[in-house]
Amino acid sequence: MMCSLRMLSLLFKTVTVIGLTVRRSSLDRNHCSGAKVRTFCNCFFVVVAGLMVSTSFAKEPADQDNKTTQARIVVSQDGSHFVLEGSTKPFVVWGVNYDHDAVGQGRLIEDYWHDEWETVVEDFQEIRDLNANVVRIHLQLGRFMETATKPNSKNLKKLAELIKLAEDNGLYLDITGLACYHKADIPDWYDSLPEQQRWGVQANFWREVATICRESSAIFCYDLMNEPVLPGKDGEKEWLAGELGGKFFVQRISLDLAGRERKEVAAAWVKRMTEAIREVDKSHLITLGVIPWAHSFKNAKPLFYSPEVSGPLDFVSVHFYPKKDHIDESLAALRVYEIGKPLVIEEIFPLSAGQDQTVEFIERSRDIADGWISFYWGVTVEEYKSKEGIVEAIMAEWLTWFKENAPPK
Repeated sequence: MMCSLRMLSLLFKTVTVIGLTVRRSSLDRNHCSGAKVRTFCNCFFVVVAGLMVSTSFAKEPADQDNKTTQARIVVSQDGSHFVLEGSTKPFVVWGVNYDHDAVGQGRLIEDYWHDEWETVVEDFQEIRDLNANVVRIHLQLGRFMETATKPNSKNLKKLAELIKLAEDNGLYLDITGLACYHKADIPDWYDSLPEQQRWGVQANFWREVATICRESSAIFCYDLMNEPVLPGKDGEKEWLAGELGGKFFVQRISLDLAGRERKEVAAAWVKRMTEAIREVDKSHLITLGVIPWAHSFKNAKPLFYSPEVSGPLDFVSVHFYPKKDHIDESLAALRVYEIGKPLVIEEIFPLSAGQDQTVEFIERSRDIADGWISFYWGVTVEEYKSKEGIVEAIMAEWLTWFKENAPPK
């Protein structure tokens, strides 16, 4: 039974990541269609349905000798890159998205961190051993807000434990919030709220989360929302868009522009979220992980990173999956997001481009980007290598390269 669950988990997570390529192509500036993604996922399951994933190997406990005193990460005085607070030593982000685990259809961290805490502990040790320095975690609003004003104290307490775990491993956290990835976890009371009341709940979420995080130097940043979008001119009926493998990674911040300019709505939302954080945390960095529309539409300009919107954001976060045989074009699209602030590629993986060209993209983007965040789901290189299969080989090769090419500490 355990082998079957882990087999399904690898199939799911592979589709989740590789399917992002399809998701990018199936979204336009205003709408997100899940049909192409579902078609791709179905086909991909047929191709890899015979793959098996090994059961977990024994892990060594955390080596406390590796624990280091962390300095907070700040933006350099000239605003161009990250440094360790109190010094001029540059900090290059080299991280992983810890967005789901390797069980079933990919459980989110709140699904198992109470009952299977040791799994999280082992995964953080493995992430540290990959020479990563940042872990991006994704928190669902419905798991942290019981009502519009009452937080879930049990999950906030667990978040505090996760922060301590990051400190013990010398890792920094990218706290991505307001997620609604699983529809089943979205409270009915929240889904039915009109725009301004919904924003109010979102602000309450960030105020509560930032209160837990504010004292720790292990917090790298707050990412306000994963891939927010705005409605088209005719409005929308659903807050979520673009289903992928049973998850909804894209979310609208409004259903109706109501005569407002797109930048006006985006600026108002960013201002409200950042002000909620700054009420309780004056220091940690704030960003927003966006779909780089310039990668899909040649003349597209940044919305959330336009001068009218980006003021409260400390650095740029974009999600980039370079296109095969179009690395020059991918780099040109990345340069659109150079706005005089540090830039992190918050999601990257060898999808369309394959490993060699993705590595080329990373190497050639070093004069643009100040960090790269890939993916890790609790399956080690050794576990991947213990099984035969295309997926396992790709993952083992990628994670090996990732570990060997980490920036110096």
